[in-house]
Amino acid sequence: MPASPSHAPLRLPHVACALVLLVLLAGCGAGGIAGTDLGGATERAHVDGVPGPPGAAASPSPSPSAPEPSPVPAEIPGLGPRTRAAIPAGARQAFVVTGESPDSHTSTAVLYTRDGPTGPGWRAALPPWPAHNALNGWTDEHREGDLRSPVGVFTLTAAGGRLAPPDTAFPYDLSPDFAVTGEGFQGEPLEGSFDYVVAIDYNRVPGTSPLDHTRPLGEERGGGIWIHVDHGGPTQGCVSVTEDRMKQLLGVLDPALQPVIVMGDAQSLRR
Repeated sequence: MPASPSHAPLRLPHVACALVLLVLLAGCGAGGIAGTDLGGATERAHVDGVPGPPGAAASPSPSPSAPEPSPVPAEIPGLGPRTRAAIPAGARQAFVVTGESPDSHTSTAVLYTRDGPTGPGWRAALPPWPAHNALNGWTDEHREGDLRSPVGVFTLTAAGGRLAPPDTAFPYDLSPDFAVTGEGFQGEPLEGSFDYVVAIDYNRVPGTSPLDHTRPLGEERGGGIWIHVDHGGPTQGCVSVTEDRMKQLLGVLDPALQPVIVMGDAQSLRR
């Protein structure tokens, strides 16, 4: 703090004044130019989040032995609190299918994974894939014949198909009954669509063959909702991806990781 000025004028020899000025300049250079004091304090103030004018003293940095705060777990992008809460705590794989709009039959699918409920959080395990959903889009209350895919979070517990599976950990029902013929809504052939499928546990008994027609919610609530091979157009209620991606999905889904599918239009998933 500067001393109070004296009432009597103080006259110093010119040499003494020069020495005092030289000392003051050397002090500014050590702090302002070299940055050992001012620069370091300003940088720490930004890191520690301490507001104040430049050069203000910052609180000392934590010692190397101090524990670092735990990182905030990463959440799956695009999901609101209600949707996130519907994902079981033990689930470590989530196949997220996001529709463009409530009435759109095109969507994007991404597989997310996490190391555990207390791990570093969700991360994308595969790049985004284009996908199809039902002709009329999405619904919170799926009904037989409405041509809409159900919105929600559903477990994935069984697979099957007309062709022998790639390496997969899922129970797989290999059966000729997965054969399909005819045309889709845009005139595209349906043949091969069920060569590989993963059953979505909507209105079905988990763990049974995708061909099991048991409907716990009643026949009027529809069923037979699968992930299957894309035929180039909208589905009746399922989600479809291309054959090579269907094989890839079967290869990485693991029942031990309690996989789920999170599906719906973007607006619904943000709830």
